[in-house]
Amino acid sequence: MTYLKELSFPVQFRPFSDMMDHFFGNIDHLQGRDDLPRAVPRVNIVEDAAGYKLEMQAPGFAKEDLKVNMENDLLTISAEHKTEELKEDERFTRREFSTRAFTRSFRLPEMVQADAISAEHVNGVLKVSIPKKAEVKPPVRQIAIG
Repeated sequence: MTYLKELSFPVQFRPFSDMMDHFFGNIDHLQGRDDLPRAVPRVNIVEDAAGYKLEMQAPGFAKEDLKVNMENDLLTISAEHKTEELKEDERFTRREFSTRAFTRSFRLPEMVQADAISAEHVNGVLKVSIPKKAEVKPPVRQIAIG
């Protein structure tokens, strides 16, 4: 009788299963599916003395597809673009266009003017301007020495 001790690897080190996951990870294209990964649009946020400037890449989205909402202190930008319906005489050999949608939310600091936020869509970039509130300083009162 031979006694074999089982090798146990820590959870972090699983060479065989990690290699199989890496090798067979995305086999959708072999099965005829073309589900391309969905990405969240990239954002640049710049702060200056007047406020914040948020720029979001939104290529392929029309102005009508984009929505900017402000609720409490949460700014939410979302978009949805649907593909056109097929005509009766059309037949696709390959169709990769699909419905695209995204939602991104940003928690705003208390020092912004929520009612003065503005947005514009220029050349596939959504530009949101978020002005800061004027800093309110407590009044200085001179106290007479008696």
